[in-house]
Amino acid sequence: MGIAALITWVLTAGGGFYMLATWVSKGGTRQPRTSNFPPALIFGHFALAAVGLVVWIVYVITDTEALTWIAFVLLLPVALLGFTMLSRWIPMRRTSMRAATGASGTSAVSEQAPPEQHFPVPVVAGHGLLAVVTLVLVLLTALGVGGS
Repeated sequence: MGIAALITWVLTAGGGFYMLATWVSKGGTRQPRTSNFPPALIFGHFALAAVGLVVWIVYVITDTEALTWIAFVLLLPVALLGFTMLSRWIPMRRTSMRAATGASGTSAVSEQAPPEQHFPVPVVAGHGLLAVVTLVLVLLTALGVGGS
């Protein structure tokens, strides 16, 4: 179970890193800020997830049970920050896509759109789904379900 959680966590991190790179490259950290996501929200989510992943890697190597709970506790604020971003992103995405839809019915994200509007929907969905799976697998591992 621990290895499965590690795999899903690494895949989740890949999608998250892609979105972070997109956000930064599209001006998320520039002044004046055009993003609707405060940098502390983005970087806090990233930092806590990265620390948790390191803790999980150490757990997989050492099989120290206490590390499963530490990783799980670290994942709780990561999940809350992620849900906060998702709840802000969905209405903004809908609004910007309606505004960008042309007469042909096709849509594109404007270069003036907030940086987070450049996130591909499949990446956001995959990241969220994998994050939920990771959280569940970490919890099940901490509870001792399925062995170590």
